[in-house]
Amino acid sequence: MKITVLGSGTSQGVPVIGCNCSVCTSLDFRDKRLRASIHVETKGKSIIVDSGPDFRQQVLRERIKQLDALLFTHEHKDHTAGMDDIRSFNFMQQKDMPLYADPRVLNQLKQEFSYVFSEKKYPGVPQVEVHLLDGEPFDFEGVKITPIEVLHYKLPVYGFRFGDFTYITDAKEIGEESLEKIKGSKVVILNALQRTEHLSHLTLDEALKMAEKIGAEKTYLTHLSHRMGKHQEVEALLPDNVSIAFDGLKIEIDD
Repeated sequence: MKITVLGSGTSQGVPVIGCNCSVCTSLDFRDKRLRASIHVETKGKSIIVDSGPDFRQQVLRERIKQLDALLFTHEHKDHTAGMDDIRSFNFMQQKDMPLYADPRVLNQLKQEFSYVFSEKKYPGVPQVEVHLLDGEPFDFEGVKITPIEVLHYKLPVYGFRFGDFTYITDAKEIGEESLEKIKGSKVVILNALQRTEHLSHLTLDEALKMAEKIGAEKTYLTHLSHRMGKHQEVEALLPDNVSIAFDGLKIEIDD
């Protein structure tokens, strides 16, 4: 299995024109963070989790030529806004794109991309095949995927486990039942927005405590805002089995 971090930032963490903060002015490419998303390649399948506003740029940068399914963690714009750009894969692959989302997220997508779900479609709009998530593990063409519910303040959000890898973003709380679904993962990507307290996201200290509780061999921190600071500075504060994720990071795990 190969995992590529397409984006490790959040809307408060992307480069901003005219901003003179240490992150925006950094010359370290690892501080240039697009909106959080990952690409998973396993068993001959290509799967992306979340299509934020930077989706097209991320796919072009990583030269992703095949996309078999798109999964959504939740309905916030920094995770859904780029969905329209799946139309290129429709054209190249000559098939509808499987979308996996829970009913609440699907309703939001239908509002934002009403033309995609219209009965009378304009020629060339994205073509989708909808699959509703209900929290139960499912099989996508030989790939077992386990949704894992976490809380983003009061909003239920899905993380996903693929074999020995688990991806969690936008979490503030992870209940015991969900923790049990994560435990045993060799690699975990976990959100950590900033160092100071936040209403709906894990802080750096909270993420480190959660990583210790999960006990994965390696944990990467993602969904980082500018308030987290520069990659090199934060990396120096972390234990050996925890690292800061960065855009373009590639992780390989035995299937």
